Order: sequence, then structure tokens, then C-alpha cells
Amino acid sequence: MNHFEARLGRLFCEDVDLVALAEAIGTPAYVYSSATLERHYRVFRDALGAYPRLGSPRVAFAVKANSNISVIATLARLGAGADTVSEGEIRRALAAGVAGRDIIYSGVGKTNAELAYALDVGVDQINVESEAELSRLSMLARGRPEPAGVVIRVNPEVGAGGHAKITTGSRDNKFGVSLAEAERLFTLATNDPGLKALGLACHIGSQIVDLEPLAQAYSQMRRLVERLRAQGQTVQRLDLGGGLGVPYFNQPDPPTPEAFAAMVDRVVGGLNVQLAFEPGRVICANAGVLISRVIHVHQRPEGRRFLVLDAAMNDLIRPAMYDAYHDIRPLNPRAGAKLTYDVVGPICETGDTFTRDRELPPLEAGDLVAFMSAGAYGAVMSSEYNSRPLVPEVLVRGGQWAVVRARPSYEAMLAREATAPWLADGVKAPM
Repeated sequence: MNHFEARLGRLFCEDVDLVALAEAIGTPAYVYSSATLERHYRVFRDALGAYPRLGSPRVAFAVKANSNISVIATLARLGAGADTVSEGEIRRALAAGVAGRDIIYSGVGKTNAELAYALDVGVDQINVESEAELSRLSMLARGRPEPAGVVIRVNPEVGAGGHAKITTGSRDNKFGVSLAEAERLFTLATNDPGLKALGLACHIGSQIVDLEPLAQAYSQMRRLVERLRAQGQTVQRLDLGGGLGVPYFNQPDPPTPEAFAAMVDRVVGGLNVQLAFEPGRVICANAGVLISRVIHVHQRPEGRRFLVLDAAMNDLIRPAMYDAYHDIRPLNPRAGAKLTYDVVGPICETGDTFTRDRELPPLEAGDLVAFMSAGAYGAVMSSEYNSRPLVPEVLVRGGQWAVVRARPSYEAMLAREATAPWLADGVKAPM
């Protein structure tokens, strides 16, 4: 469920008319619904909470899905932690009010400076993904008042996800260590005075619509916990990652959070560990839309019809990168039979194509449309390619709205760059 609905022929986000909003702030623009963010978090949290054998799981929002500080803060006020993959994301989580003790730090390429920063601000759990990283963290943690909390990320050789580029648990993926390595590295961490070996983690992909691969991976993790305990090791935590898929309108409905929680209980219930989950897309995807205005319709004589929008692949790259599908809805649809369009943006790339042969109501220059399910991996993956300003982000609560990331001016964009001193005088270099 989301809080975007048609009223009197116009699309609303909660109680905000998106046509009026577009006129006020311009397009393109991302718009997020607070009510949807909050509902999706509660549904996920409460589904897990229905199973006593799971204890009190930690739910850490995957900041990579949507790193807007106001989005993170909305979830933090409900008790969500943050799953982060860079120093920048840690800083965003802290700025949003997430305490260090509620932050998980993942990622395959943490620099020494980033690891030191995580230790400085009291990040509770660092998911280590290689022996080299464990060694560097050990060095950085020496002499500190508190040992570094370490969880070993395991690659269970079970891959899943909506696209090869978002599958992370296969043998040839770069993430985590093998099951055999995990036992050895956990023992190393246990015996290191600068480290505190807390447990194990896995994450096998994103946009997963079948629970069976997750169940296989979680079963592997349970057996690994049991083997370590049989060796006399103490395993306090099991971080099972995220990845649960969301409905993208043209796809079969994915498993519900309730079905996911039932599977988790069946596979790892009663293991007596502190469970952690890192949902991202399932919380925020359907909480956001990208609104855009039609620049013009280009009708080819041979019949192809291009709907040219002011949004582009630099604003929403998922279709170009993953062949991803987004439902497109006119904000104020015209009457008439549907027409077939290729929906494209203004970027000078053939890849700047959102969809081909999409049937939509009649559209003309100046009309507004919304890309649905754009709250995850939308603004967070945007760029200034073709020197296009970043798209603003707006957060809605009831009838209120606020710009939570402004569209930069061209002057501000250019001011970030300095002219090399030997070019400042305008003298041409000798030929």
C-alpha cells in the first residue's frame, strides 16, 4: 500500500496535489510520502515481532536505497537503525539522529580513514568482508578504550535478486568470505584483544521475489553458528541483510513481510542470537515518485511516437542500468484512447530511454507524469551528467510539504569548480 492516489482526476501524495506541487517547485522532482515510509517500516518490524522465537530483531534501514536525511530521520523516530556502506552514509545517519550504537557499517572497500571514523563515532557493528580488512581494523582498534565490534560477512554461495548487477551472494560476487574462511576469521577476531567478535552476516541480493534462496542462505548461516558454538565460540548476533522485493506494478507480487517473517522463524527461530535485518527498497520504493513534465511529443512519419520528458537517465537511472520497469501515470490525465509511446529524456544517449512501446493516455507538451515506485535507488543514484542540476527532493506529511534537498542553481554548480591558474588570464597556450 502507498499513499499516492487519484482524487477528482488528479494524483495526490497524501493530501498534497502533485500538480500544484509541480507548479510550485518545478520539474523534475522527487516526492516522498511520510505515511508510506512509516507504514512500510511498521509492517516489516511488526511482522518479525509476531514471532517470539526471533527475540527483538534490530531493523536497520539500508541508507544506500535512499540517503535523504529527512527520510532517514522519519524512520529513526520509529526506532530504525541504519545500515551504511561509507563514511558519508554514516555521517548522514548521525545527522538524521541515529545513534552510533544503532549503525551497522558494511561494504567491501572500507578505507582506513573510514574505519577510524566509524570507531571514533561509536559505530556498533562493522561487517568485515575479508581477512585483509580484519587485519587493518585490528591495527586501527589497538589502544582504544573499547574493542571494535566485528561481524564476519559470509558469502553463502546462494545468489538472488532482480538483476545480475544486484545479486550479491554468488560465488563470483565480490562480497563477503567463504563459509570455510568465516570460521577461521571469526576465531581470529575472537582472539584479538582489539576486536570483539559479535557474530555473522550475509546479504544475497536485492529485489528478491522468491523466499527459497533466502531460506537456503539462512540455513547455511544457522549451521555455521552451530558449528562455531560446537567449537566453544560465542556467537551473539546474526545479521541476515535485506533484499526483500517490492511490487513494481508489472511484476508478480513478491512475498509479504509476514511470509518473510514466517520463513525466518522456521529457519533460524530459537537460535538464541540477536537478529538484524537491513531492509531498504521494501521500505522506501513505493514511498516515492519522480514527477516530470512533457517537453514535446515527437511523431515520426513512419509511426514511432516519442514522449520527450524533462526527466532523464541522470535523474532516474534504473531503467537504463537494470532495464527496470516503472509505472508511469499522468498527474491530470486527458480523455481519449491510449496511445503507444517511447518515453525518453533529453540526455544525448540512446540509453536515455525509460521505456518503449508503453501504452499511456494522450499526452501533450506541458502535461505532467509521475514515475511510480521511485523512492528507492532514484535520487540517491542521480548525477549531473550533461551538466543537468540534481533533482530536488520533497517530503510530504498530510497536507504539508517541504523541500528537503533543493535544486542547485547553475551558478552554484559552476562555483564548485576552480579554473586552473594558468588558464585564468585567458591567454592561449603556444601551438
